Amino acid sequence: MGSPKSLHGVNFAPPRSFGTVLKANLKETLFPDDPFYEFKNEKLSKRILKGIQYFVPICQWLPKYNFGLFKFDLLAGITIASLAIPQGISYAKLAELPPIIGLYSSFVPPLIYAIFGSSKHLAVGTVATCSLIMAESIQQKVKPEDNMQLYVGLFYTATLISGLLQTALGVFRLGFLVDFLSHSTITGFMGGTALVICLQQLKGMLGLKHFTSHTDVVHVLRAVFENRKEWTWQCAVVGVIFLTFLQLSRYVRKKKPNLFWVSAIAPIIVVVVGCLFAYLFNAEKHGIAIVGKLSKGINPPSLNLINFSPEYISVVLKAGIVTAMVSLAEGIAIGRSFSMMDNEQIDGNKEMVAIGLMNIVGSLTSCYLSTGPFSKTAVNHNAGCRSQMSNVVMSLCMLLTLLFLAPLFGYTPLVALAAIIMSAMLGLIDYEKAYHLYKTDKFDFLICMAAFFGVAFISMDMGLMMSVGLALVRALLYVARPPTCKLGTITNTAFRDVEQYPGSKQTPGMLILKLGSPIYFPNSNYVRERILRWVRDEQSLENSKRNEIEYLILDFGGVTSIDITGVETLFETRRSLAAKSIKIILVNPRLGVMEKLIVTRFIDVIGKESVFLTIEEAIESCRFSLNSSSQTKREDVEIA
Repeated sequence: MGSPKSLHGVNFAPPRSFGTVLKANLKETLFPDDPFYEFKNEKLSKRILKGIQYFVPICQWLPKYNFGLFKFDLLAGITIASLAIPQGISYAKLAELPPIIGLYSSFVPPLIYAIFGSSKHLAVGTVATCSLIMAESIQQKVKPEDNMQLYVGLFYTATLISGLLQTALGVFRLGFLVDFLSHSTITGFMGGTALVICLQQLKGMLGLKHFTSHTDVVHVLRAVFENRKEWTWQCAVVGVIFLTFLQLSRYVRKKKPNLFWVSAIAPIIVVVVGCLFAYLFNAEKHGIAIVGKLSKGINPPSLNLINFSPEYISVVLKAGIVTAMVSLAEGIAIGRSFSMMDNEQIDGNKEMVAIGLMNIVGSLTSCYLSTGPFSKTAVNHNAGCRSQMSNVVMSLCMLLTLLFLAPLFGYTPLVALAAIIMSAMLGLIDYEKAYHLYKTDKFDFLICMAAFFGVAFISMDMGLMMSVGLALVRALLYVARPPTCKLGTITNTAFRDVEQYPGSKQTPGMLILKLGSPIYFPNSNYVRERILRWVRDEQSLENSKRNEIEYLILDFGGVTSIDITGVETLFETRRSLAAKSIKIILVNPRLGVMEKLIVTRFIDVIGKESVFLTIEEAIESCRFSLNSSSQTKREDVEIA
């Protein structure tokens, strides 16, 4: 026996105060990565400096920056700028915005991210998915052909709302909320969105003048065939040529990764060739539409266009909230993926703040929602970027484009933009990942398909909600039906699941169970019923061997927490087992669980002598009691 507060080596110290427990729980919830670890044991001046570097990462990497690193970032920045120009124009047209806004959105946001962003690989820009989500939501109230200024203003408003939400999530350390968008959901959602966007590009590929504002497959295909009289063979031929060239460039990159630059510059080549073709052969006269006039100049302020009118607030809130979550999930996941390739880590909450701030500033400077698109980030990584300076270089390239070259891109054929978008989207339909999910986890595959078909055949927000709903149902099932298993001995000190190891041996007179999750109100009844069922089944088995179960040993190592309903369940289970002359033994209860059991006096009821550190100690003690009991019974029989 140890100190008065322990027995069998088990610590029965008085429970911690409420403030101590609350502080520990909040720390684990909001600061699981312990971001202020480096601040400990530092002088005040050093803490202030490190605090500035933590919240403004450019203050950390810029003082160490040198020309040797800049050479790599210069090449990477120019390379992603060549991709940003056609993508910016293309995605703005996808959202039915003036194309110049797409170029604006690749100028200001990268500068803000370079200051506050923590990922050196992430390349900032607009993305097709969020462009389409915003357009679909806002067009429920306003059509661009009816009032373009109001339409653009609502885009800026939705972007502002998205940025405010993203920043708030980062500041309040609520990054775990984004984790509810599971990998299966994102895979299905991106695939379904890519399919919808590809089909929508048939408008540009075929030269259609009339089209549907709906995004689902049925409406899009119906619009394509109902307007077949508008099909233009010249557009189709040019579009197929451009698309073939783009896909061949992607094939070259896939086969020879060191030639990544071929795929990176292919879109700008398509734009340049398309502009020359349209200018030299007067493409408009042959039914091939072009972008139209693009004015020189940098982003004008857009604060006056922000619109919180009650008439439109519902659609901008919806667009802002949905795109905030989708863009965060995409940007953070992509940033983490590329950081892991270099054995580095990024802070998801800091990334939220950086992405949120660049969208807030962007919404006030004629930009719409930006994040870290996969294609541009992959090019940035493969081009050998060394820091966030590559985003600054890209931004400066976009500045030169806006000041001097923007009008030239007005000759870009719409069919060229359609081919660029279609080529980019084909790469987002991850067939191999979907097949992998089918082979490894059918429920994850179902979650993925719910997002895919929901987006493709109903709507983007409905598909997302269906998939997230299924994922939450699965999570709730895990909570409501926690795993339990019966343990047997493989060696004297190894206890394993008898279902997994059928050859494991049972200990006569004892039933050993392992509980593998917290005991809460949603699962407490199930835990009680499952324990009693284990006991019933074991008693039936032991009766056939003429042995009786006298001890139920519960391994609590996997029970991380317990609420009052869970404790009441343990009291009820004890009473049910006591009626059958079975005693409960607890093994290795965790700190929080032990404190709750002490406060509720469950430990007093079962006795401190019924709590052990290890299963071996519990078995040894129970075996001694069983032997003593058997000896007493034999003596009673002899006396009788």
